[in-house]
Amino acid sequence: MSKSRADNTDAEKTKPKRRRKPSAQKLMSEGKRVSDNIYLCSDGKYRWVYEVNLFTNPTIFLLVWKILFFVILGVMAFMMLLDVFDNNLSADLLLSRLRLLGYLELGMTVLAAISYLVYAAIMGGKYCAMFEMDENSITHKQMPKQAKKAELIAILTVLAGLASKNITTVGVGMSSARSEMTTEFGSVRHVRVHRRHSLIKVNQLLGKNRVYVAEADYDFVLGYILQRVPEKAKPKQFRTK
Repeated sequence: MSKSRADNTDAEKTKPKRRRKPSAQKLMSEGKRVSDNIYLCSDGKYRWVYEVNLFTNPTIFLLVWKILFFVILGVMAFMMLLDVFDNNLSADLLLSRLRLLGYLELGMTVLAAISYLVYAAIMGGKYCAMFEMDENSITHKQMPKQAKKAELIAILTVLAGLASKNITTVGVGMSSARSEMTTEFGSVRHVRVHRRHSLIKVNQLLGKNRVYVAEADYDFVLGYILQRVPEKAKPKQFRTK
């Protein structure tokens, strides 16, 4: 062996190896169990996994519907604004625009329902996410295998929208591409409680985090969040009088 090769070998031996960051699943398996579903991990974060039944829990479908609704509403508002600038807006034209909006929203609802059922079938009927919560923030992460499927669906949706020149389809595809979101408690503007659907909405100005939690852990997670968000962000019934 040449001297230079020997030196390289010695250098590799003495070079400190990078420590691989433990996965969230490993941290959970080694963490302290605080309930049947929630673990307090060694990094100080609470973690849990929740599976949303896509066929019985309507919250994700309603989210998709709202996105489509506001995209179409925005397009129609822009068209009416152009009519105002061109001095073409009349009672008959306004009625026609509103009628068109109704037809579009009805057609959109049917297409959204069909698309959602296809999405639910591809995802195996469940939306699986892991949640991480500490003193400063809460993070929503779609499980890796599902995230890859969702990313592929989003790309195909955007391409289909571009091919058909359908801005609504493009918007839905782009909005569904996100598989992870972190919300800082200090920047929360509204907390919405939806116990019936195992959901807590933690809303910022430009982002809405959806926290799913089992009924047995709902009060613990809700209380943890409410203790750390601004007073004005809390629902009225939870504010300090």
